[in-house]
Amino acid sequence: MKILITGASGFIGSYIVEEALKRGFETWAAIRRSSSRAFLQDERIHFLELDFSSQEKIEEQLKDHQFDYVVHAAGATKCLHKEDFFRINLEGTQHLVNALLTLQMPLKRFVYISSLSIMGAIREQQPYEEIRESDEAQPNTAYGKSKLAAEEWLSSLNSQFPYIILRPTGVYGPRERDYFLQVKSIRNHVDFAVGFQRQDITFVYVTDVVQAIFLALDKGEVGRKYFLSDGEVYQSSEFSNLVHQELGCPWWIRITAPIWLLRVITWCGDYLGRMTGKMSALNNDKFNILRQRNWRCDIEPARRELGYESEVKLAEGVHRSIQWYKENKWL
Repeated sequence: MKILITGASGFIGSYIVEEALKRGFETWAAIRRSSSRAFLQDERIHFLELDFSSQEKIEEQLKDHQFDYVVHAAGATKCLHKEDFFRINLEGTQHLVNALLTLQMPLKRFVYISSLSIMGAIREQQPYEEIRESDEAQPNTAYGKSKLAAEEWLSSLNSQFPYIILRPTGVYGPRERDYFLQVKSIRNHVDFAVGFQRQDITFVYVTDVVQAIFLALDKGEVGRKYFLSDGEVYQSSEFSNLVHQELGCPWWIRITAPIWLLRVITWCGDYLGRMTGKMSALNNDKFNILRQRNWRCDIEPARRELGYESEVKLAEGVHRSIQWYKENKWL
């Protein structure tokens, strides 16, 4: 069996490549010319440069290949300009899928990695309820809107294309860089939280996402959309507490900022980013993510239809992550 993995040099993509090799797939890693291969060192990996800027370019790059499976993990999570999210996450997906259709690629399954962020801030009246597939998506970030647009476009293909969509909540683990910023902050004695209203958050360890991907390739129903988490719900301080413990409990200051102050900070971050051309970690999308209070999601369909079950809960996942950061000199 031959599998193509886009975004293969990224955090989740590199783990998908490793699992595909373990399972005996002929594994092709789609990367950009500038992509790092730091986590793609296995000599069994086949590399393929893909240019998502046009359908014609992808057709030319894929014309000599026949894949059984494609996992589309490529995409942008941070952009200076809103239109860039749509250019990469929506148009890039359209170019890839249209090229596969034009080439009449005999795909068994195409798995698209979306995000819980496509739902936005819904069910935020306490007590919080799980976000379900039947809920109306109301994305409040440019990232979420671009991912939802890609989902809706895939849905418009109906039975013409064998797609399955996965919507993980916050994905963490070794090699991940966004949660790592919080780890570094705690190591430097500051823990920062936003808002005084209760916040229910969810996580999913990277290898659990990979498990779900291969379950979807094997038995996922075409056209289905599945939320993914570790099945637990956490309070906003629990991740910080676990990181603090794994770091040996250094002295720290816990700062909880009001929402209005975060709004000022992220507006300034966005403005400076546009002026300097450098993306700030605190931007308008980040504001909407941090202020959202309910990140619960219903993973029962994934359990029932795919046989998915989380293998790594938050305490173990944080332990593994911190150990990796230490061993690899990130900390």
